[in-house]
Amino acid sequence: MSDKELISGMLREEGGFQKALRNMLDNELDMTVNEFCLATGISQSTMYKILEEKREPNLRTIRAIIKAVRYLSAKPDERFIAIIASHQVLQTVSDSVKVGNRTIRLREYPVATMEDAIISAVKAERDGALAVVCAPIIEPTIEKILTIPVAPVIPTTSIYEAIERIRNDI
Repeated sequence: MSDKELISGMLREEGGFQKALRNMLDNELDMTVNEFCLATGISQSTMYKILEEKREPNLRTIRAIIKAVRYLSAKPDERFIAIIASHQVLQTVSDSVKVGNRTIRLREYPVATMEDAIISAVKAERDGALAVVCAPIIEPTIEKILTIPVAPVIPTTSIYEAIERIRNDI
């Protein structure tokens, strides 16, 4: 079972999300609701209300649950952040990054157009990315499509380097 089961359960039937989540907790993650809440920061009150079908989860809560399930069900070596950028930019990216006390792999998704970036973002999420880093011009669009965090690259030093390269031509 995967996070896709949570989504399809929600769309398939009334209470389908709750059934799929309970099955995920019991069978795949082998966690109690309390353990899941401690690991993810989602309130126990909210989780119990959702699982007992006393409350329909809002979109923010669904996204938080799906993000948590993806993270908890991924093997440590499968966790990665997707970097969506041009081939030229990706030549400067390393294979991993230190986040807090853990190392997370970076997976490159080379693109040449805005359309490529959108398609790559969807592919990255399907591949199991924890988050996406992309150009600021496409970030608002990608953020509306994905359920994982999206962060724009803010090119400060590269702007000045580019100006320096063309200074003799202007």
